[in-house]
Amino acid sequence: MALPARAHENVPAIIDVTVEGQNIILSIEANVESLVSGTADEDVSGETEEGAAEYLRLRDLSAADLATAYAPFADTYRDSLKLTVDGTPVALTAQPAEIPETGDVAVARFSTLSFTATLPDDAGEMTWTYPPQYGDSVLRVFVPNSAEFPEPTLADFVPRATTATVDLGNIKPQSLGEVFVDYIIAGFDHIIPKGLDHILFVIGLFLLSTQLRPLLVQVTMFTLAHTITLALGALGYVNIPGNIVEPLIAASIVFIAVENIFTDKLNAWRPFVIFGFGLLHGLGFASVLGDFGLPSGQFIPALIAFNIGVEIGQLAVIAICFFAVGLWFRHKDWYHKVIVVPASAAIAILAFYWVLERTGMLG
Repeated sequence: MALPARAHENVPAIIDVTVEGQNIILSIEANVESLVSGTADEDVSGETEEGAAEYLRLRDLSAADLATAYAPFADTYRDSLKLTVDGTPVALTAQPAEIPETGDVAVARFSTLSFTATLPDDAGEMTWTYPPQYGDSVLRVFVPNSAEFPEPTLADFVPRATTATVDLGNIKPQSLGEVFVDYIIAGFDHIIPKGLDHILFVIGLFLLSTQLRPLLVQVTMFTLAHTITLALGALGYVNIPGNIVEPLIAASIVFIAVENIFTDKLNAWRPFVIFGFGLLHGLGFASVLGDFGLPSGQFIPALIAFNIGVEIGQLAVIAICFFAVGLWFRHKDWYHKVIVVPASAAIAILAFYWVLERTGMLG
């Protein structure tokens, strides 16, 4: 039962770099509990019951107790950060961690870990690499004397194990093409491998649709709905707390999976139900994109690109399901009994666990 506790919490760390002359302030918004427990990126560290249990134990600590638990790890974390200027590593000096109080233990807690550094004279190219074991990051660069402050001049999605480069002598926003590439990758990454709940929802849609046309109708309704709320949520017109949206997303997966068990054909009203669920999932996507803090001039291109990446991820899930199962078995008489029912039951159990975990009923 370790996996459900980690679902949908491994969002990118937000790395804010403020450049003031020869001084740099590096502020990292990250989930300290996942860093200390070694579960920041399960694709690298591997998911274990011990790691998940330790994460949950840390999540339940007060701010002071979590700061105490983080202290032995602080130097290791600082030394793993890779900030270089003109190929030379920059020494980082840690500042006191800002850790909020416990709050809702069913929701990931994000703390601010700050560091300062001094740039050499005539600093040129700065590179940033976040350690792969800690997952993805978003590098936001602020220049206080620029006309765009307090917005970041650029916000660059940096996938795990990749490096971002900034010309300190000419800090400027990314080009339209760079934004599109970055946030298509970010959207895809939010589905595969990070979005297990969204993956299970799409698999639930696939299981009951043995024909391509009704499957495409459902996916289209889901896409239209989450596109609407992704845009409204990311632009700030709709703001529903994650502790409400996330349990409802899990409940939508339970509904689809249970319906798959008790019927072997699509009901006429199912696309409209899926549309409603798509509105919820769009708010979940928006909460991730909104955390990136994009400059206003980049926001619309990034929003479109992120949605494209999400769609590519969803279509990839459907394609994998089709070639693994649908192509061979969807017309068999036993398809519903042998494949749909057991798979849907497993999905329903996992999603119901998420409902309990995200509403705090388990803790």
